[in-house]
Amino acid sequence: MSDLPPSGATEPVPPASPGVPADPTRSTPPAAVPAPASGHAADPTAPASPTPTDPGRPAVADPAVPAQPSPPGSLAVPAQPGEATNPAVSAQQGWPAGGFSAPGQPASGGPQPWDPYRTDPAGSQPWDPYRADPAGPPQGWTWPAGAAPLPGAPYPGYALPGQPYGWHPGLDPQDPLVTPPHAGVGGWFSRCGGALRRGWRQLLPIMLLTQTVPAAVIAVLSLAFAPTDQPVTGPDGAPALPDGYFEHIFAFYGVVLLAALIFGPLQSTGWAAGTWVVARQAAGEPVGVGAALRYGLRRALGLWGWTLVVSLLITVGACFCLLPGLYAACAFALFGPIYLFERQEPIGRSWRMFHQRFGMVLGRVALVMCALIAAAVLDGVLGAVNQLAFGVDPLGSPGTAAGAVAVAVVGAVLATPAYLAQLVGLVAAYAEQRAQEGPVNAARLAAELG
Repeated sequence: MSDLPPSGATEPVPPASPGVPADPTRSTPPAAVPAPASGHAADPTAPASPTPTDPGRPAVADPAVPAQPSPPGSLAVPAQPGEATNPAVSAQQGWPAGGFSAPGQPASGGPQPWDPYRTDPAGSQPWDPYRADPAGPPQGWTWPAGAAPLPGAPYPGYALPGQPYGWHPGLDPQDPLVTPPHAGVGGWFSRCGGALRRGWRQLLPIMLLTQTVPAAVIAVLSLAFAPTDQPVTGPDGAPALPDGYFEHIFAFYGVVLLAALIFGPLQSTGWAAGTWVVARQAAGEPVGVGAALRYGLRRALGLWGWTLVVSLLITVGACFCLLPGLYAACAFALFGPIYLFERQEPIGRSWRMFHQRFGMVLGRVALVMCALIAAAVLDGVLGAVNQLAFGVDPLGSPGTAAGAVAVAVVGAVLATPAYLAQLVGLVAAYAEQRAQEGPVNAARLAAELG
């Protein structure tokens, strides 16, 4: 016999506590092994389960073990490759007998977990309550009809690198005419400068013909009809107006107003032609002075009529006070581009556009008015020089008349850059306001001109 102790535990086992004596005539059924909970791996040492060292042995389900339902909210564990499934368990849990499988893949033989990012053959995407992608659109969102995002943008309003939030789909940040939202006055200035660089060869002759020539003619008429009578001393020693002074004043303003009315269609032709040049060049289309003037002639009468209405409104406002007239001039400043591009309701549309974005429109119009005020100041200085050099009646002699007319013409020519600034600045301001309302580009604006 061996001296080694017997195998097994060496500690004494306490006797079982006395209890109810077992009935020797009653048969005891074998203890059922509970099924593992859903989502947990089975115990490899439990009976009827394959051991880790025997991967090729299939798992045989115990028919005596009833299927246990999974807890609410838990996902069923799919059958692994090499394992057999119990059809009774699958049928009890509501899974198809063949299991689920992705399109183009064989059935796995068991229920598959729910995949919130898998698209079914119908093309719909299940709703995922746990998905929180800040760079993507909200769940259930679809593209509206006719809308398309910017390249690289997942949804409208998405801020691409270097672009502000709220960017409209379809806006080109490099558009040569349309200033995108939030670009500021710097973007507006760059569009104005680009329009002048592209079109000064066509815009300059158009402005000289339609704006400078009428201004020079009106300046010469002013020299001819300006009142030259000086105040006289009355019988009582007080200064008095000379005889016929008011007749001369009314004649002067009547001639100037008549000349403005006569040259009004010509000036409207120039504004329409210049707008056509700016828009088509920004869209990359060919332009010419002759074609621009022909387009301007087609739109001249309509633009001239609206110009008369706006001028009357500004005059009425100025009669009450200077400030209401100035306010009306700013509020109706965009009526010309609105009529040319939209051809409807230019006064009301300009009023609403001015008040919807008051600061932005007022800033752009004020900069344009600064150029016009600078031209008016220059004209006043030249008029004073003309009067000092050639007297109050410069047309009295041929020598002084030639000098006075030359100074008046030079003053009109020097005001031409102000006309160019007015044209380009107002067209660029209108295009910027259109971009604030929705997607627009230079090609669309050029097409709207017709």
